[in-house]
Amino acid sequence: MSHYDTNLGKNAANYVPLTPLSFLERAKDVYPNYEAIVYEDRKYTWNEVYKRAIKFASALEKIGIKKGDTVSFLAFNTPEIFEAHYSVPMSGAVLNTINIRLDANTISYILNHSDAKVLVVDRQLHAEVKKALSKLEKKITIIDIHDKFADQSKLEKIGDLEYEKFLDTGDDNYIWKMPEDEWQAISLSYTSGTTGNPKGVVYHHRGSYLMSTGSAVAWNMPNRLNFLTIVPMFHCNGWCYPWTVPMLNGRTICLRNIDIKKIFELIDKYDVTHFGGAPIVLNMITGAPESDRKKLKNKVYVLTAGAPPPSIIFKKMKELGFEVMHVYGLTETYGHVTQCAWNDDWNGFDEEKQNEIKARQGVRYPNLEEAAIMDPETMKEVPKDGKTIGEIMLRGNVVMKGYFKDKDATDKAMAGGWFHSGDLAVMHPDGYVKIQDRSKDIIISGGENISSIEIENTLSKHPSVSIAAVVAKPDEKWGEVPCAFIEIVKDKPTTEKELISFCKETLAGFKVPKQVVFCELPKTSTGKIQKFELRKKF
Repeated sequence: MSHYDTNLGKNAANYVPLTPLSFLERAKDVYPNYEAIVYEDRKYTWNEVYKRAIKFASALEKIGIKKGDTVSFLAFNTPEIFEAHYSVPMSGAVLNTINIRLDANTISYILNHSDAKVLVVDRQLHAEVKKALSKLEKKITIIDIHDKFADQSKLEKIGDLEYEKFLDTGDDNYIWKMPEDEWQAISLSYTSGTTGNPKGVVYHHRGSYLMSTGSAVAWNMPNRLNFLTIVPMFHCNGWCYPWTVPMLNGRTICLRNIDIKKIFELIDKYDVTHFGGAPIVLNMITGAPESDRKKLKNKVYVLTAGAPPPSIIFKKMKELGFEVMHVYGLTETYGHVTQCAWNDDWNGFDEEKQNEIKARQGVRYPNLEEAAIMDPETMKEVPKDGKTIGEIMLRGNVVMKGYFKDKDATDKAMAGGWFHSGDLAVMHPDGYVKIQDRSKDIIISGGENISSIEIENTLSKHPSVSIAAVVAKPDEKWGEVPCAFIEIVKDKPTTEKELISFCKETLAGFKVPKQVVFCELPKTSTGKIQKFELRKKF
């Protein structure tokens, strides 16, 4: 045995399990009287947020919540769900944040599957929640969030308890629980479930801690920033920023609903420095009428992820004063794990080329050990030629523990010692990843593989196109052909013939859409286009 392994073991002085819960405690100790959360007319300091978190944790324990229990939240971006990222795991329980746009059947499935003991829910969501509760196999404790800024026409009492009154039953001096092991679960998030029931993705304290620190480094986030919550905190725990921002002693400005005029107002009022948003949100910002905009006082840093954004969006955002960084990730990886890190060698390229580069998914975050493009059959890396398509494979501490109660799905996703993303991409010679499609979104026409994203990017360059989504349409001769669904820019009409001709200028003939449909595109709460809904139209 080496001397480095003798009398040098872990002890209470030199080893503490990693947990993002420590960030809140430090913020309370260092900046107790600084503003931590702002929401409409509510403002809380770090000391107040900490006190509210431990009181809620204590209240949960008093009703029997213990280590390993699941506490679910169905809430908008308000202080309550931010606090839950600390209060629930401080009790030893696991936080399950649920998408507010889900139907009753899916909500019921999640509550049953997760073994939820408590549901904290915004009263505005009563219609679907009451239906969901009627389908539950067992009774759970319901705690209402009563928000005066909710849509008052939709409010109805759901539970027997109310959030603030329940919080007041907690102990101000509660000694919260550190995780016994950093591998201990901290949260449970469910995938979108476009095919079959959604899967429960389990995060641990270690991964959440590392994601928080890695995000701050990758995005060059400064101390005391002002962060606007556009990304729903139910989605990958708000990309883990409820844990990141306290580490930086930043201020979180809560946005209940996506309202572009409101976004500009909050940026102006609170000197917002950072926010995240799906490409659809950026599209809404750049397409906003002049009357809804406010000129930016300073540069605002934006992180975008979700569907790969068309390159034109970077140009439009820059013109308004926003600096956008493109990132990539999945629910299974705590959010984003690759970034399009800028290389100064690209500064000499023309603007179109720069924007094209910015649309890449890039290189791995500092908190991810490996990202590769591999042939899923051979598990060998594909050539770095920017042409050969393979599957994005990931490995590191910010990959989920696994799928809750689903060993087979976990084993399949982790086969060969890599997490299989299901996303198809190429690797450029410089090591930068560029997504071509989800494996299920590749169009195979007459034996040719066609990237729907390539066609969407082409269409998005047309001045009349606001958003484009391309899916496979069954075809007797070719098997399937591309069909484009388009949302047009207001007051800029176009025609199917014009858009097809536009595509023919730059795309190979077999890639050109054979049909163009004008409609409002179905979207998830995070702005992703629901292509499975479009496929149902054939």
